Amino acid sequence: MRAVIVYESMFGRTRAIAEAIASGIGDYAETTLVRAGDVGGSVLYDADLAVVGCPTHTRTMPQPVTRKAAPGYAKKHDSDLALEPGAVGSGVREWLSSLGEHMIYAAAFDTRTEGPASLTGRASRAISRSLAHHGMSIVAPPESFLVDEDSTLLPGEMARAAAWGATLGQAVRTERAQAITNKG
Repeated sequence: MRAVIVYESMFGRTRAIAEAIASGIGDYAETTLVRAGDVGGSVLYDADLAVVGCPTHTRTMPQPVTRKAAPGYAKKHDSDLALEPGAVGSGVREWLSSLGEHMIYAAAFDTRTEGPASLTGRASRAISRSLAHHGMSIVAPPESFLVDEDSTLLPGEMARAAAWGATLGQAVRTERAQAITNKG
Protein backbone atom coordinates (compact mmCIF):
# COMPACT_ATOMS: atom_id res chain seq x y z
CA MET A 1 0.00 0.00 0.00
CA ARG A 2 1.24 3.52 -0.80
CA ALA A 3 0.19 6.78 0.88
CA VAL A 4 0.97 10.33 -0.24
CA ILE A 5 0.74 13.26 2.16
CA VAL A 6 0.53 16.66 0.47
CA TYR A 7 0.79 19.68 2.73
CA GLU A 8 1.19 23.44 2.74
CA SER A 9 2.88 25.18 5.67
CA MET A 10 3.74 28.79 6.44
CA PHE A 11 5.74 28.50 9.69
CA GLY A 12 6.36 24.75 10.02
CA ARG A 13 3.44 23.77 12.24
CA THR A 14 1.39 22.17 9.45
CA ARG A 15 4.54 20.45 8.14
CA ALA A 16 5.17 19.03 11.62
CA ILE A 17 1.60 17.69 11.75
CA ALA A 18 2.03 16.18 8.25
CA GLU A 19 5.24 14.48 9.42
CA ALA A 20 3.46 13.08 12.49
CA ILE A 21 0.60 11.78 10.31
CA ALA A 22 3.18 10.16 8.01
CA SER A 23 4.80 8.42 10.97
CA GLY A 24 1.41 7.02 12.01
CA ILE A 25 0.58 5.79 8.52
CA GLY A 26 4.09 4.36 8.15
CA ASP A 27 3.16 1.13 9.92
CA TYR A 28 0.57 0.44 7.22
CA ALA A 29 1.95 1.92 4.01
CA GLU A 30 4.99 3.20 2.17
CA THR A 31 4.57 6.94 2.73
CA THR A 32 5.64 9.93 0.65
CA LEU A 33 5.51 13.40 2.19
CA VAL A 34 5.57 16.36 -0.21
CA ARG A 35 4.99 20.12 -0.05
CA ALA A 36 2.09 21.17 -2.31
CA GLY A 37 4.19 23.75 -4.14
CA ASP A 38 6.68 21.04 -5.16
CA VAL A 39 4.26 18.46 -6.51
CA GLY A 40 2.34 17.73 -9.68
CA GLY A 41 -0.74 15.58 -10.19
CA SER A 42 1.37 12.52 -11.03
CA VAL A 43 2.42 12.10 -7.39
CA LEU A 44 -0.83 10.19 -6.88
CA TYR A 45 -0.01 7.66 -9.60
CA ASP A 46 -0.28 4.20 -7.98
CA ALA A 47 -1.16 5.70 -4.57
CA ASP A 48 -3.85 4.10 -2.44
CA LEU A 49 -4.32 7.01 -0.04
CA ALA A 50 -3.93 10.79 -0.33
CA VAL A 51 -3.85 12.86 2.85
CA VAL A 52 -3.94 16.59 2.19
CA GLY A 53 -3.60 19.46 4.64
CA CYS A 54 -2.85 23.14 5.11
CA PRO A 55 -3.26 25.94 7.64
CA THR A 56 -6.60 27.69 7.88
CA HIS A 57 -6.45 31.25 6.56
CA THR A 58 -9.49 33.51 6.73
CA ARG A 59 -11.70 30.49 7.54
CA THR A 60 -10.56 28.29 4.58
CA MET A 61 -7.54 27.25 2.48
CA PRO A 62 -4.74 29.78 1.97
CA GLN A 63 -4.95 32.00 -1.09
CA PRO A 64 -2.18 34.01 -2.78
CA VAL A 65 -3.19 37.16 -0.89
CA THR A 66 -3.11 35.46 2.53
CA ARG A 67 0.23 33.79 1.74
CA LYS A 68 1.72 37.20 0.92
CA ALA A 69 0.90 38.35 4.47
CA ALA A 70 2.90 35.51 6.07
CA PRO A 71 6.34 37.19 5.91
CA GLY A 72 4.95 40.13 7.87
CA TYR A 73 3.98 37.86 10.76
CA ALA A 74 7.44 36.30 10.82
CA LYS A 75 9.16 39.73 10.86
CA LYS A 76 7.33 41.06 13.92
CA HIS A 77 9.91 41.88 16.60
CA ASP A 78 8.25 39.71 19.25
CA SER A 79 7.69 36.71 16.95
CA ASP A 80 9.66 33.46 16.97
CA LEU A 81 8.07 32.44 13.65
CA ALA A 82 10.31 31.51 10.73
CA LEU A 83 8.88 31.37 7.25
CA GLU A 84 9.03 27.94 5.58
CA PRO A 85 10.82 27.72 2.22
CA GLY A 86 8.28 28.21 -0.57
CA ALA A 87 5.57 29.40 1.82
CA VAL A 88 4.46 32.27 -0.38
CA GLY A 89 4.36 30.23 -3.61
CA SER A 90 1.52 27.99 -4.76
CA GLY A 91 -0.14 25.67 -2.28
CA VAL A 92 -2.88 23.13 -1.66
CA ARG A 93 -5.63 25.20 -3.29
CA GLU A 94 -3.73 25.44 -6.58
CA TRP A 95 -2.61 21.81 -6.51
CA LEU A 96 -6.17 20.60 -5.95
CA SER A 97 -7.43 22.69 -8.86
CA SER A 98 -4.88 20.99 -11.15
CA LEU A 99 -5.95 17.44 -10.31
CA GLY A 100 -7.88 15.11 -12.54
CA GLU A 101 -9.95 12.20 -11.30
CA HIS A 102 -8.30 9.71 -8.93
CA MET A 103 -10.11 6.64 -7.66
CA ILE A 104 -8.21 6.35 -4.37
CA TYR A 105 -8.91 6.86 -0.68
CA ALA A 106 -8.38 10.30 0.85
CA ALA A 107 -8.51 12.35 4.03
CA ALA A 108 -8.05 16.04 4.84
CA PHE A 109 -6.56 17.93 7.76
CA ASP A 110 -5.77 21.47 8.74
CA THR A 111 -4.13 23.49 11.45
CA ARG A 112 -6.21 26.26 12.91
CA THR A 113 -6.45 28.51 15.93
CA GLU A 114 -8.05 27.02 19.00
CA GLY A 115 -11.72 27.95 19.23
CA PRO A 116 -15.09 26.95 17.81
CA ALA A 117 -14.82 25.97 14.13
CA SER A 118 -17.83 28.19 13.47
CA LEU A 119 -15.58 31.15 14.32
CA THR A 120 -12.14 29.98 13.15
CA GLY A 121 -13.18 28.14 10.00
CA ARG A 122 -11.65 24.84 8.92
CA ALA A 123 -9.64 24.49 5.72
CA SER A 124 -9.99 20.70 5.97
CA ARG A 125 -13.68 20.86 5.06
CA ALA A 126 -12.96 22.57 1.74
CA ILE A 127 -10.08 20.18 1.07
CA SER A 128 -12.28 17.16 1.76
CA ARG A 129 -14.97 18.45 -0.61
CA SER A 130 -12.38 18.99 -3.32
CA LEU A 131 -10.89 15.52 -2.86
CA ALA A 132 -14.36 13.97 -3.20
CA HIS A 133 -15.00 16.13 -6.28
CA HIS A 134 -11.91 14.51 -7.85
CA GLY A 135 -13.36 11.03 -7.33
CA MET A 136 -11.62 10.11 -4.09
CA SER A 137 -13.33 8.09 -1.37
CA ILE A 138 -13.13 9.97 1.92
CA VAL A 139 -12.10 7.54 4.69
CA ALA A 140 -12.35 9.90 7.67
CA PRO A 141 -14.05 13.18 8.53
CA PRO A 142 -11.88 16.29 8.10
CA GLU A 143 -9.55 16.74 11.08
CA SER A 144 -8.18 19.92 12.70
CA PHE A 145 -5.00 20.21 14.74
CA LEU A 146 -4.90 23.24 16.98
CA VAL A 147 -2.44 26.08 17.50
CA ASP A 148 -2.56 28.96 19.93
CA GLU A 149 -2.67 32.63 18.88
CA ASP A 150 1.14 32.61 18.54
CA SER A 151 0.87 29.71 16.05
CA THR A 152 2.35 27.19 18.49
CA LEU A 153 0.89 23.70 18.38
CA LEU A 154 -1.07 22.89 21.51
CA PRO A 155 0.25 20.12 23.78
CA GLY A 156 -0.68 16.65 22.56
CA GLU A 157 -1.42 17.63 18.95
CA MET A 158 1.63 15.85 17.52
CA ALA A 159 0.69 12.59 19.27
CA ARG A 160 -2.91 13.02 18.16
CA ALA A 161 -1.74 13.51 14.55
CA ALA A 162 0.36 10.32 14.66
CA ALA A 163 -2.60 8.39 16.09
CA TRP A 164 -4.90 9.82 13.39
CA GLY A 165 -2.39 8.72 10.74
CA ALA A 166 -2.39 5.17 12.15
CA THR A 167 -6.20 5.19 12.12
CA LEU A 168 -6.17 6.24 8.45
CA GLY A 169 -3.66 3.53 7.54
CA GLN A 170 -5.72 0.87 9.31
CA ALA A 171 -8.97 2.11 7.71
CA VAL A 172 -7.54 1.94 4.19
CA ARG A 173 -6.02 -1.48 4.83
CA THR A 174 -9.45 -2.72 6.00
CA GLU A 175 -11.28 -1.08 3.06
CA ARG A 176 -8.86 -2.63 0.56
CA ALA A 177 -9.20 -6.07 2.15
CA GLN A 178 -12.99 -5.84 2.03
CA ALA A 179 -12.91 -4.74 -1.63
CA ILE A 180 -10.73 -7.74 -2.52
CA THR A 181 -13.03 -10.08 -0.59
CA ASN A 182 -16.11 -8.67 -2.31
CA LYS A 183 -14.52 -9.18 -5.76
CA GLY A 184 -13.76 -12.82 -4.97
